[in-house]
Amino acid sequence: MNKLKPLVLAIVVGLAGCSGGHEQAAPALQHTVQAGVMTLQPTQSAVLSAMPGTVVAEESVQVASRLMGYIKNIAVAEGESVKKGQRLFTIDPMDIEGGVTQARLGLDQAEKAMQDAKADYDRFSALYKDEVVTRQQYEKMKLNYDIAASRAAQAKAGLQTANGQMRYAEVSSPINGVVVQKFANEGDIAAPGHPVLLVENQAHLQVQTAVSEEIYPGLKLGDPVKVEVDGVAQPVIGKIARLSPAADPVAHTHLVKLDVSAPNLRSGSFARVLFPTGQQTVLQVPQEAVLNRAGITGVFVVDDKGAAEYRMVRVGQTNNGQVEILSGLSAGDRVVTRNAGAVNNGDLVQG
Repeated sequence: MNKLKPLVLAIVVGLAGCSGGHEQAAPALQHTVQAGVMTLQPTQSAVLSAMPGTVVAEESVQVASRLMGYIKNIAVAEGESVKKGQRLFTIDPMDIEGGVTQARLGLDQAEKAMQDAKADYDRFSALYKDEVVTRQQYEKMKLNYDIAASRAAQAKAGLQTANGQMRYAEVSSPINGVVVQKFANEGDIAAPGHPVLLVENQAHLQVQTAVSEEIYPGLKLGDPVKVEVDGVAQPVIGKIARLSPAADPVAHTHLVKLDVSAPNLRSGSFARVLFPTGQQTVLQVPQEAVLNRAGITGVFVVDDKGAAEYRMVRVGQTNNGQVEILSGLSAGDRVVTRNAGAVNNGDLVQG
């Protein structure tokens, strides 16, 4: 049996050699894909200068107390919506109540003194008519009555002022809005000019930024400007609402405010305002043409024979569904657009 193995092996090898001399392996078939193709042509695009900005509320109020005293109660929390006239916090009215009591006592005393002076005046008026008292005595009683009446009027005004101070003990919201910040807590001392709460009307938001003296002359009220806001998926279009003609003496920049509106927009968010500052020639492809294969950004380019080749590109800004190509492509290249995701290297592309 062992002597037969070399002979069998030789026969098998010989048959294989004879067969290989008369037949060849069939070439692999190329896969054909139906896809859209465009010829790349240079286009004009705006040059954009990005300026940092902040989303702010057009109507923003720092609510403070007109009185000095302990904050007795804060009725709202940060993030809570409030209505105009809604109570926000209360100042301890103990000192104010004491002032009202004192003013009321002063008014009572002044009114009693005025009544006594009036009685003397009326009596001396009658006596003067009967020529019992001199004119000097009569005028003295009249003067005493006038002084007493004036003091009673002053005391009445003092009581009204004290009662008015009581109204200031409860501080209400001056606008419809949202409590966005709290500067003090219950038990702290409130004082005039020192804010306790910040209330903003977030129904009307703006983006505030500053531009250089080179950009400022080209801006006009009402101009639309693209704005990118952190936390907002898509850029929003803002309209220039305010242009400050006076430049900052240190930074030499001009304040610019833009009206913006978008879902989930919040004051305090960071923004990038993209001001157009000129035109440039660029290459652009539709956003659907740009793919990511194995972590590499690229597009499929079709050669003269219709075969697809995946080419790595470096992309720039995306605007209105068009992606700027910074490198990797040249004018005249034929790029796969529609159905690019179904294409692989070497596929034949038919439009």
